[in-house]
Amino acid sequence: MADYTLPDNEKSTLFLLKETPSFDYFFHKIESEYLPWNKVKYIGNEKNNVSLWKEVKLIRRLISKKFSLNAKNKLEINYGINDYLQQKLHYLDFNFGAGIQKEQLLSDLDKHQYLSNALMEESIFSSMIEGATTTRVKAKDMLRKGKKPSNKSEQMILNNYKTIQYISESKNEEITIEKLFEIHRLVTENTLEEESCGVFRTSNDVLVMNQITGEIVHTPPSFEELNELMQSLCDFFNNNPKENFIHPIVKASIMHFLIGYIHPFVDGNGRTARALFYWYLLKNGYWLTEYLSISRVILKTKTQYEKAYINTEIDEMDVTYFIHYQVKVLIQAFEDLKIYISKKKKEENKLYKYLKLPNINERQAQILFWIEEDNNRFFTVKEIENVFKITNQTARTDIEELVEREFLKKISINKKSFNYWKGEIFEKAFM
Repeated sequence: MADYTLPDNEKSTLFLLKETPSFDYFFHKIESEYLPWNKVKYIGNEKNNVSLWKEVKLIRRLISKKFSLNAKNKLEINYGINDYLQQKLHYLDFNFGAGIQKEQLLSDLDKHQYLSNALMEESIFSSMIEGATTTRVKAKDMLRKGKKPSNKSEQMILNNYKTIQYISESKNEEITIEKLFEIHRLVTENTLEEESCGVFRTSNDVLVMNQITGEIVHTPPSFEELNELMQSLCDFFNNNPKENFIHPIVKASIMHFLIGYIHPFVDGNGRTARALFYWYLLKNGYWLTEYLSISRVILKTKTQYEKAYINTEIDEMDVTYFIHYQVKVLIQAFEDLKIYISKKKKEENKLYKYLKLPNINERQAQILFWIEEDNNRFFTVKEIENVFKITNQTARTDIEELVEREFLKKISINKKSFNYWKGEIFEKAFM
């Protein structure tokens, strides 16, 4: 760590700087946003900013904690939780875990819909971060109807969808190297050479580059160190002793960063890192994570995502930059969820007219509502099965009953498959 002791002439400059009315404003801005030097140097009176930055670094150094993933390989990082970050972590603790119950936020009718929508959104946007090109409408239609992917982008989305389902089912378990390999196999299936799926890279040919400039921005550790580093990462995931306790959101963020930094796989590191972040939060009781589209926010702020990695590496492995970014992403994803829920609550009034019909269950009412919202929409039994997480027979019964009542009509695709469209009586009865 560099020496940030101030010489006497800079102490006097800093004293005068602290006396200025703007000092508190600038210092608040720097620490609340956890700005790096390349931002600080342009704040306020630029001639005093070197002294200001040294003061910032002194304070950060005082509250920082060191963490070494592996003593032999000396992968050492540091991080500090300032008052601004503490406040945001408390907000997330309260809203993502014990502070609020599912019943307060989500209606019984829509829980499965919220979860299904979040699962699809996260799968789509996590793929788009890595370059997948498709529309949300096409991607969701593929997932709902259980269609086979028609290209690499759709395959990436389906892979992420299966990965998140796997994590949801395994969220209470510990991570192992084998499970890490399984996550990587899931996210890269049919998009990467088979021999590279579910195994660590075996060369140092992998470099992290700026996609716009082509500049090399990171050289990962040697492949010879991967087994030991990744076993240490698994131990880090599985243990959080009281004497060295790290806040779970902070710890999840550190692990996300480390996967990207270590770059253990030929490809798919970003998707694996986000999956591990998701898994750790669910394992530690942050149930709301399952209803969020975290990758949607990351995609919108991809430049900041990349800069959080770069700032960490160039500023003495201060991973606080990345932690601040991840916390900001979680808060924005929560705000997006609240907007989505508010919209769905308004739709419940329209849904109510279908729920009042005799012998109509909640799933059937929702199907009729979707038909009203989109006259060109059709359904398959497989889609109903996937959306509501019910058996094929239950889905078939639901939709066939609507056909019998002429709310839907059944169109043959082939000898075995049918699509279900708006029926003749629908508009007379409801429009």
